[in-house]
Amino acid sequence: MNSSPPILDISDLKVHFSSEEGVIRAVDGIDLVVHENETVALVGESGCGKSLTALALARLVSGAGLKMSGSIQVAGDDILALPESRVRALRGATISYIFQDPSASLNPVKTIGNQIAEVIRLHRKVSNVTDEVIRLMSLVGLPNPEFRRKSYPHQFSGGMQQRVMIAMALACRPRILVADEPTTALDATIQAQIFTLLRDLQSQLKMSVLLITHNLGLVAQNAARVYVMYSGRVMESGPVAEILSHAAHPYTKGLLAAVPRLNRHVDRMVGIDGAVPHPARLPSGCRFQPRCPGAGDLCRQIEPGMDRVKEGHEVRCHYWKQKA
Repeated sequence: MNSSPPILDISDLKVHFSSEEGVIRAVDGIDLVVHENETVALVGESGCGKSLTALALARLVSGAGLKMSGSIQVAGDDILALPESRVRALRGATISYIFQDPSASLNPVKTIGNQIAEVIRLHRKVSNVTDEVIRLMSLVGLPNPEFRRKSYPHQFSGGMQQRVMIAMALACRPRILVADEPTTALDATIQAQIFTLLRDLQSQLKMSVLLITHNLGLVAQNAARVYVMYSGRVMESGPVAEILSHAAHPYTKGLLAAVPRLNRHVDRMVGIDGAVPHPARLPSGCRFQPRCPGAGDLCRQIEPGMDRVKEGHEVRCHYWKQKA
């Protein structure tokens, strides 16, 4: 177990919305911890609440009938209890983000250098902003930064745009970096380059990383611990090596079975039948039971709590011992 203090400590976080269909329980009571200089992954299918959890960390969630509760401790500050002015000061400086589509995040009518400089001017006092822009562009491996800082986003490839986003995220030297599907739009070679860069930068800057992804292959290569999320709940959590080799929850096993392997020939890809339920129409009992091949009457009647498999490894399943 990591003995360093947590930089991020989420307890019973709930993000609910009121709607004509009823209460939308998008995130429904999750606990998650990230220690200093640690990479933790949050995985699950689209619609399970991963990105909403990430946005809630800096109170970036909005919407009609929004209600957030629980506790989000970031570097000792309770985000949900702070005034908006204090939260704005923490954004970028303490907690920063890399999102999955850099072309949608960058301003097409501003130069790359101006966009990085804007972040620096908002959050830091630097004697020479241009020199700092050039340093950051060099840090993330962008070639000829003195010249390329005058370029516009459309003049950069997808991989280079993502490096710009990383430079902007690191401009304020955050203590925790939230990487929300940071390489989804990139090919496999560029994905590998971006994650190598992130690991190198994490080592240099001693920051923590929360990696949001649906790709367990990336988790295996880049994270120390993993939380498996489904329908607003954490279904299983533990060290990556333990989860990958001894998964206890049927959902985690289904995700692992769906990962393609070069050493295994199959006629068709394996998937999990069904779909993530609508957050306003959740099933009774265990939320995964309509899709679980081993669900019993107890699963349909009572939602399981988190059960300890071993030190640091927990699972939300009534029958994990029989299915292990």
